[in-house]
Amino acid sequence: MTATDFVEEIHSVGERLLLKLRGLPKAEPVELVAFSIIVVFTATVLLLLLIACSCCCADCCSERRDQKIPVRPRKPR
Repeated sequence: MTATDFVEEIHSVGERLLLKLRGLPKAEPVELVAFSIIVVFTATVLLLLLIACSCCCADCCSERRDQKIPVRPRKPR
């Protein structure tokens, strides 16, 4: 998949999503519930990914700050 194909696909998905959003006020209750579930699931996955990444980075950064390298005098030659 080339970069232009990828951009076109993302653009297509965005247009379909916008079309769905515009039709939500007239949608049936089943469609509203299904769309809400998809939105909540996507938001939950993104939030968990953000939390996991921030916890991982916080652990790495705190280990480097707390780690102290002992300094020893050089032995004479």
